[in-house]
Order: sequence, then C-alpha cells, then structure tokens
Amino acid sequence: MWTYLGEAFMTLCSFEVLMLCIVGGIIGIVLGVVPGLSGGIGMMLVLPMTYAMDPVTAVALLCSIYVGGVSGGFIGSILVGIPGTNGSVATVFDGYEFTKRGDPVTALSVGTVANFIGTLPSVIIAMFCASWVASFAVNMGPWELFSLSMCAMVMVSSLSEGNMMKGLMGVGLGLAFTTIGRAPVSGTVRFTFGSYHLSAGLPLVCVCMGVFAGRTILLEYAKAERMGDSGPQIKVGGFKLPKGEYIREKVNIIRSFIIGLFIGFLPGLGSGLSNVVAYTMAKNGDKHPEKFGTGCTAGVWAPEVANNASVGGAIIPMIALGIPGDAQTALLLSGFVIQGVEAGPLLIRNNPSIVYMIYASLIFCAVAILLIEVLGMRAFPMLLKAPYHLLYPAILVLCFVGAYVSVGNTFAIFLAVICTLFGVWMAYANIPTTPFLLAFILGNNVEKYLRNGVSYSPEYGLFSFFVRPVSCALLLLAIFLLFWPMLRSAWRRKHPPEIQVMEED
Repeated sequence: MWTYLGEAFMTLCSFEVLMLCIVGGIIGIVLGVVPGLSGGIGMMLVLPMTYAMDPVTAVALLCSIYVGGVSGGFIGSILVGIPGTNGSVATVFDGYEFTKRGDPVTALSVGTVANFIGTLPSVIIAMFCASWVASFAVNMGPWELFSLSMCAMVMVSSLSEGNMMKGLMGVGLGLAFTTIGRAPVSGTVRFTFGSYHLSAGLPLVCVCMGVFAGRTILLEYAKAERMGDSGPQIKVGGFKLPKGEYIREKVNIIRSFIIGLFIGFLPGLGSGLSNVVAYTMAKNGDKHPEKFGTGCTAGVWAPEVANNASVGGAIIPMIALGIPGDAQTALLLSGFVIQGVEAGPLLIRNNPSIVYMIYASLIFCAVAILLIEVLGMRAFPMLLKAPYHLLYPAILVLCFVGAYVSVGNTFAIFLAVICTLFGVWMAYANIPTTPFLLAFILGNNVEKYLRNGVSYSPEYGLFSFFVRPVSCALLLLAIFLLFWPMLRSAWRRKHPPEIQVMEED
C-alpha cells in the first residue's frame, strides 16, 4: 500500500499534474460558490478532456474539482445567505448571521478549517477501510453483487416517504436507458430503431451532460438571477480563527465527522443530508440550543465538518464495490468508464495505481484548498459578483462541445439536446437525478449479474438469489426499505400521537 501511495505522490509532484490539481481545485471552488452550480458541473465539463489523458492524471483532475466543489459551497452561504451547493444549506442558519452583524471573517475562517478537518481524516480512513471492504466483496458472486446493486438503488429511492415513488421512477428510467444498444451477455441489439449510432448504447457523457449539467444550467438561467455588480458590497479581512475554537467545539467536531462519514458511506445520501443532520444533532446536544440561528460558531462547524467528511465516506463504496456514494462520485466513476477501467471489488487489485492516486490527490487537494481559501479569503466577495446570466450560456455551450468531442460526431450534440430536454422534464416531474444516474451507471452490470446468476444456477433460476445467505439478506433489506415508508404511515394512522389538551381555568 505504502509503495503505491508513494508513487502516487511522486506523480503529483510533476509540474503538469500539480498545476492540474490546483486549477481543478480553484474551478471547483468557483463553481461551488455560484448558486445552482457545483463541482459536479465542473467534473462534467472536463470529462471529455480526460480522453486525451492517462487514467492517473484524469483521476487527479476530477478529484481536485470534486473536493473544491464540496469545499466552496459555504462561501455563498455565509456571505449572501444563498448556499452554493446543497451540502452547505445548514451553514446559512448561523453563517449568514455573522455577515449581517459585520463579522464574516469569523464564519469564513471556521468554515475553511472545518472543510479541511472533515476531508483529510475521512480520506485517510477510507484508504484503510476500502481495502478491507474490497477484500470481503471480492469473494462475492453475481448473486451478491446483483442484490447489493439493487439494495443501493432502492436505498437511494426510499430516502424520504414523499419522494420514494419519484425515486423509483428515476431508477426505472435509468435502467430503461441502459437497455438501448447491445445486451451485455448475449450481444442482442435492442431499441436502436435502425440507427447504428445507438448500437453501442447511449454514450455516458451525452446522458450526463444533458440530464445533469444541461438541465441545471437551463433551469438556473430561467430564474434570471443577475447578481453581478449589483451584488452585496461585502468587505472581508484576512483569515482569523477565534482562540480556543478547537478545544471548545471538540465534541461537536468529532460527532459531526462521524455523522458525515457514515451518511457519506450510504449510497445516494452524501453531503446534502449529512450537513442538516449534523446541524440538528449539534443543536439538540448543546447546552444552549437557543443560540443556534443567531450566529454561533458551533452552527458552522457542524455542517461544514459533516459535508466534507462525506467525501471520504462516499469513495469507500465507489472504490470497494463500484457503487457511487453520491452524484459526484458517480461522475468520478464515469471517468473510470471513459478510461476503460472497470470499477468494482477487483479495482484495488487490478488498478492499484489509480486507486492510490485517488487517495493521494484527495489528500493533496485538501491541503491545497486550505491554503487557497486561507490566502484568498479577501477575494471571496469577488466570486459572488460573477455575471451568472453570461456564465450559464457559456457553460451550456461547453457541455455540447464536450459531448461532440467525447463521441466524435454531430449525433452526440443531438443526443445531448434530447437528454437536456428530458432532464428538464424530470425536474418539472420532480424526479430526482441521483437515482437515475446511479441506475444508468450500474444498469449494464446489474443485468449482467442477473443473467449470470440465473445461468450459473439453472436448477434454482431466480430463486438462486434467495438461496445464498448474503444475497438473500441484501434482497430482504431492499424489500424492507421499499415498504418501510408505507408500514410507517400505516403504524402512525393506527397509533396516532396523543395530544394533551390543557383546559383553561
């Protein structure tokens, strides 16, 4: 392990890779600041560029944008009360209060250090845990891998009772998209409608460009939010962390870190949920919960440590199992597909240089982004003056150019436009993109595992997935997660909470 990690850091020391990581981190921070965008958009824009890179360099660039995007979201939350990403929603509650009373430096300094504390230890933990999980998963057959993939997709769909059916629709649409082209086992051509462009299936870059990036840009541009020079006039001084913060908030930091790491490990959750849960736990566990929402540093530490700890948690299932933990790691997994690298339990054994490059680049970027944010804190208000109405069309054009470059023909542009319109429809239908992307990326493997599992055990057929203990347990868990919201609603209707009515004297 240490040999591969040392080689990865030696690769990072080359001027080309070093500059790519620094530029990628800055791009991630800038896109994380702009409301509606995120590091995921940046990863989408550079995906076509990775065709011309070797796998190790491509992974370093994508990881730097990933970390920068997660870290940059807190800047808008604190300075203007608008979270740049959904991972910094809870930071608004207390962070913006500091700005309103003329002290944004304290909140920005706490958020900068919290990002580093959340990212670096979580990546180190992932470096050891992923190997252990992969050593267990490598002994799995197609039955267990199919059940694990189904459990992950159901888990993503059942995050909340109100969106469960919409999430399942997203999974169904993602799986339906993977049926276009040749079947993974038999090679039968399906749903191509006579077009040879579709014989290899829908290109991953075109679908992601449209459903993930194109739809986001169109919807955000439609809001017509033009901050630019009319934005808030905020003056920010240099980095200054209050004395004694680490000691005073040590329990809050450790608790938030564990919450972020655990939630990041669960497929489909990530920083969007961990920051809210950590903030709620910090408020409930504090001796003076009434101070939350009025501008306290504890309300900044909790969400920012948690959302960055989700980075390490999310890469564990991606590396060990080939299952992305959130939308950003799904895009990182797309980079593997472009490079011809097969993700899964054998990734560490077959491509250790790529795996340890992920760890090394995440560690390096965590340190680099800490320095960038500390030294460049005075320039944070300038990022909020970006002319969004000009920035969005430029990014949209880059999306279509990237789709063309990745496939090499004009049909890719047409397909990207169709996928963009489809993504807009998904937004109006309230169908989430994360279940769709997860199902689209895992779809071919799920079908391959299903057909191999049935063919390897012809005497049991489909029941072979319930004969093996681990596979059966995962399928039962998926079934439980699928019906749990309905069971919970039925229980609440049968046992309504007692409401005590106080009689007036």
